[in-house]
Amino acid sequence: MAQWLRFEQDGQTKFGTFDNETITIHSGDMFSGPTDTGETAQLADVKVLTPCDPSKMVCLWNNFRALTAKMEGQIPEEPLWFLKAPSSYLGTGETIRRPKSYDGPVVYEGEIGIVIGKQCSEVPEDQIADYIFGYTCINDVTAVKLISKDETFAQWTRSKSFDGFGVFGPAIATGVDPMSLSIKTILNGDERQNYPVNDMTFPPHKLASLISHDVTLMPGDIIACGTSVGVGSMKEPENSVQIIIDGIGTLSNTFVQ
Repeated sequence: MAQWLRFEQDGQTKFGTFDNETITIHSGDMFSGPTDTGETAQLADVKVLTPCDPSKMVCLWNNFRALTAKMEGQIPEEPLWFLKAPSSYLGTGETIRRPKSYDGPVVYEGEIGIVIGKQCSEVPEDQIADYIFGYTCINDVTAVKLISKDETFAQWTRSKSFDGFGVFGPAIATGVDPMSLSIKTILNGDERQNYPVNDMTFPPHKLASLISHDVTLMPGDIIACGTSVGVGSMKEPENSVQIIIDGIGTLSNTFVQ
C-alpha cells in the first residue's frame, strides 16, 4: 500500500509517496515504473497539486442503491455517466468559487474515484484490476439548478464543469480494497455524508470494465463513482468542506460565494 501525490517545489512539478509528513520523491512515470530518487521533502514545505492530470473524468449518476431508494427511482441497467471538463480540476487546499454566471444552489457530492494506471479498452471485469492504479477522494461540485433548467436538454456537463468544480485528491492510494471503505463528507464541521462503497450498484471493478467498453481510458483518467444520500448545498458566505475516506485521505477545500 502506498500514497502517491504530485506537488510543486521550487517551481517544479514533482511526485512521490508520502508517510508521516515526509515525501519520498520519485522520477519517471508515476504509472509505469517510477524510480525512487533518494531525495525527500516535507509535506509542509511544498504545494500539493491534484495527484494526477487526467485526460478526462468520467462521473456516475445513480450508482448507489440507498440514494436510488430515497429518490424512489429505478436501479439502472447500465452505468449512467457524463464527463467533467479538464479545466474544472482542483486540488486539495484550493478555493472553490461560485461562478459569476450562476446564482443558484451549489452542492457538494463526496465520492470515491478510480484512477486508471494504463491504457484500458474493452477489458473484461476479471482482468480490470491490472489496469487500476488506485483510488482517490472526489468532490463532484454541482451547480444543481442548471441540470433541469432547460426542459429539452439536461445540462449535466455544464452544471458540473465550471472552473474548480472537479475537485480531487490529495493522494492516490494503491493496494486498498475499495469495497471495505466508506465516504464521509464534513461541511462546516458537521457530518453530512457517511456511506459505504459496497452499496454501489456497479462496484469499482465492474464499473471500470463497463466504462472501458464505451471509451478508451488512459493512464491518470478518473472514474468518479457517484454519490449517495446526504448531498446538500454550501450556503454560508465561506464554507469548509472535507471528503474523508479512511485509507485514502482527506480532501479539504473552501467554497466561497
